[in-house]
Amino acid sequence: QVQFVESGGDLVQPGGSLRLSCAASGFNLDYYAIGWFRQVPGKEREGVSCISSSDGSTVYEDSVKGRFTISRDNAKNTVYLQMNSLKPEDTAVYSCAANLLRRSVAGTKCDHYEYDYWGQGTQVTVSS
Repeated sequence: QVQFVESGGDLVQPGGSLRLSCAASGFNLDYYAIGWFRQVPGKEREGVSCISSSDGSTVYEDSVKGRFTISRDNAKNTVYLQMNSLKPEDTAVYSCAANLLRRSVAGTKCDHYEYDYWGQGTQVTVSS
C-alpha cells in the first residue's frame, strides 16, 4: 500500500523551529518530486515547498522563502521540511504528497493538483 506518514508537528512559540518528516512506504520515493503543503480550515490547500527527484531543484512559496528548507534522503525514503523563524500565520496542518506529472519542479509552482498519495498530515501550531 502506497502511503506517506508525516510527523514532527507541534506547538511552538513564534520565532521557534520545527523539522517535519515525510516517510514513504509502499514505493520508492526517489523517483518522485515531493511537495509539502498546508491547509487551514476553510481555506484551499497551499503549496509550501517542493523538491525534484531528477535535478535536486526546489521551489518555495514566497512567504516561507529564507525560513523553510526542504530536503530529501532517498536512502531513508524520507523528505524533510526544516522550518525556522516560525510565525503564527504558519499554523496549519502540513501534508506531503508525490508529483505524478513531473520529476523536476524547476520553474513551476507547487500546485497541489499535480500531487497524490496524500498523508494524514501533522499539525503545526505557532502561538505564544
